[in-house]
Amino acid sequence: MALLTFKGGIHPYDGKDLSKDKPIRNVLPKGELVYLLSQHIGAPAVPVVQKGDHIKVGQVIAEAGGFVSAPIHASVSGTVKGIRKQRNVTGGLGDAIVVENDGNYEEIEWPERKPLEQLTGAEILQYIKEAGVVGMGGAGFPTHVKLAPKEPEKIDYVIANCAECEPYLTSDYRRMLEEPDKIVAGLKAALKIFPHAKGILAVEDNKKDAAEKLREAAKGESEIQVMVLKTKYPQGAERQLIYATTGRQINSSMLPADAGCVVDNCDTIYAIYQAVYKGRPLMHRIVTVTGDAIAEPQNFRVCTGTNYAELVEAAGGFKTQPEKIVSGGPMMGFGLYDLNVPATKTSSALLCLTKDEVAAYEPSNCINCGRCVTVCPGRVIPSRLADMAERHDQEAFVKANGMECCECGCCSFICPAKRPLTQYIKSMRKIVLANRKKK
Repeated sequence: MALLTFKGGIHPYDGKDLSKDKPIRNVLPKGELVYLLSQHIGAPAVPVVQKGDHIKVGQVIAEAGGFVSAPIHASVSGTVKGIRKQRNVTGGLGDAIVVENDGNYEEIEWPERKPLEQLTGAEILQYIKEAGVVGMGGAGFPTHVKLAPKEPEKIDYVIANCAECEPYLTSDYRRMLEEPDKIVAGLKAALKIFPHAKGILAVEDNKKDAAEKLREAAKGESEIQVMVLKTKYPQGAERQLIYATTGRQINSSMLPADAGCVVDNCDTIYAIYQAVYKGRPLMHRIVTVTGDAIAEPQNFRVCTGTNYAELVEAAGGFKTQPEKIVSGGPMMGFGLYDLNVPATKTSSALLCLTKDEVAAYEPSNCINCGRCVTVCPGRVIPSRLADMAERHDQEAFVKANGMECCECGCCSFICPAKRPLTQYIKSMRKIVLANRKKK
């Protein structure tokens, strides 16, 4: 039987051998914790604490600032030092709550939870909302909103994205190996919201051991199946994952729910488990600290708010000074110029590379080879879209289906002329979306 996949895509060096065999290790913060109020798509959270307040682990320190928003919880106990502006991974400044860690990790009294069988879908959604669960694959969309489509009875599949196709990242892989039963339990909780849905655990075939662990954990669960996908980037992108597992297609004007699907990252599903079964909010996540410049690549269980510099230190520091540091993976991550950045709910990795190969490239003229078209999973013509973006021709860009780009980076990777195609297209997409918002 052929492996499930999609059209297009690339096979970059995956770099996963550096950290995939490193079990998850707890790393406790040493200095102050900085909690950005924007750790999700939508309205920033609103602080409910002030300078001098004593807080405990699990306490709400900022409430959701709107319907599409999520609360933020303390991951340590200590004293609130105040609210200040803090740089995020994209280089922007945002409001953040600063907490002095007292090192005691004093916890709130955790709420009691009824067995899953006794919970209604509405109760499960409320628990997820209160726990501040957001998409942990990168986008950070509030999960309680994603799990509340207008017509829940029309959802046929809840897909757990266990592909982890981004090079170097192994945090989801370690989660699958070490806690597969909790991923399955979290998926069961999500399925209870939808009366007719089946569950899919979608794993790439370079993680066969993880797929087997999930199969064992899901044994006897008739509504859940493990699907093995072809290893290819960007197999874990939402549209490509839906097509590979169900054969259904969506475009930029549609939501997954329009195709009867809901997609959540593997670690998001784990966070649902914590919220529904244990009453624990989202205040930790696994971060892969890796790259050829890191002395001891690791997978760390990290308190949100922990400074990136502390994670590098916990991984043995730099064995050579990196030319490039990326928050996330090399394909869709954000380049950093300063490690004074706090980990958030969406911080999946810190990648430190000895050489900045991309910066050394000298772009040249397009030779019309068509390679970007061959690998594009969105089935558009990246070279043409990039030209339109360079000319600021917004009308032609939209007409040529520029909004169908998922910004995966495949075209930039494959281009023999080394043109930054994705970057041009990404900039124009932001302009189009901003103008639509104004209207």
